[in-house]
Amino acid sequence: MSLPPLSILDLATVAEGESVREGLQASVELAQRAERWGFRRIWYAEHHNMRSIASSATSVMIGHVASQTSTITLGAGGVMLPNHSPLQIAEQFGTLAELFPGRIELGLGRAPGTDQNTFRALRRDPRASETFPQDVQELQAFLDGQSLVEGVDAYPGRGTRVPLFILGSSLYGAQVAAILGLPYAFASHFAPDQLEAAVQTYRSEFRPSAHLAAPRVLAGVNVIAADSAEEAAERQHRAQLSRVKLFLSRGGHRLTDEEAEAVLSTPSGRQILGMMKYTAVGTPDTVETWLEDFAQRVGVDELIVACPVVDRAGWFRSFELLAGLMSDSAQFTHA
Repeated sequence: MSLPPLSILDLATVAEGESVREGLQASVELAQRAERWGFRRIWYAEHHNMRSIASSATSVMIGHVASQTSTITLGAGGVMLPNHSPLQIAEQFGTLAELFPGRIELGLGRAPGTDQNTFRALRRDPRASETFPQDVQELQAFLDGQSLVEGVDAYPGRGTRVPLFILGSSLYGAQVAAILGLPYAFASHFAPDQLEAAVQTYRSEFRPSAHLAAPRVLAGVNVIAADSAEEAAERQHRAQLSRVKLFLSRGGHRLTDEEAEAVLSTPSGRQILGMMKYTAVGTPDTVETWLEDFAQRVGVDELIVACPVVDRAGWFRSFELLAGLMSDSAQFTHA
């Protein structure tokens, strides 16, 4: 076995005690370090109405990080297309592609990326997700310079051919990606249940396209790497508490550590921890073995890694140790 290519999913978290500006600056610093370490790409995800995630204006964030780096590929993992018109996204990512040629990618998701009240605040039609496949095709046509809307083109955007990926956590996304002949990225870092079935569906139903000749699967995983097993275990526990706080804090009340600890053994706590099923924890050797086994068992071509470590020093160190594994892998080539 060998380690598959690795990329980063940066959730642009704002840690406890940090300002939004400090959280965003940490993301810039990670991108700069990741570029030096040799990671293939970094993706940022669109989330709304979540106080601890700062990547809601995804294209703005990508543009800023791109301006502070030189070579690493940056993209959305992803833009929630029902929240936008295809033309607007073609213009935004077309602008990025013109400013940073060859460095921009676009992952597309069908979920709103938020709750229903926030979805209404975005002024979107709840039925928008029903036209997701058609909207993807319309967006792709704008980027390819072959608009499907008479008399309308994306400027900028036309002819940039920004690479598209379909993101998903169910069989639906796998089927859309297969039919359209696009790469498929499964969000198994937080929605693990249908991973293997979705990958099998995508590979079996894939239709070659002008953009992709053979199936290409990416899967999200969590990694908590540390210099000792004890340190990794402690950081995993802190990450679990943080996840419980994220999902169960309500209104102005944020759960304390003691309250979150009490939740861990309840059905709600176990359900939240189940979202982190695919998490590699330990020293670099342990993490490497876990990632190799996972990739071979599921049948993925690339792993995109999120790090739920809550302290910044441990967060950076986890990615640094992961980069050391890549440098030892004959399979790794910088894209």
